Amino acid sequence: MKTHQIEVQKFKAASANQHGQIVFKVDAIVAPRTPIEGIEPSSIVLMTEQNARVLMALLKSQFAELDGKKPKSRHGRHG
Repeated sequence: MKTHQIEVQKFKAASANQHGQIVFKVDAIVAPRTPIEGIEPSSIVLMTEQNARVLMALLKSQFAELDGKKPKSRHGRHG
């Protein structure tokens, strides 16, 4: 598996596709990351606090959009 360091510079847009996935358009710096011996290889995503807050707002918006497309239950909650 190839591993990378992905540094988000800017979130440009978010949308949901027909497969229920949330897609983000971003400006990012992507660089190969050498795995450290003895540690499970994985890619990492870095962003500033400001970009993390933008991500949170975009996620909330996309969840609201996805929830609005789901059929409403006619029987209320079952507990």
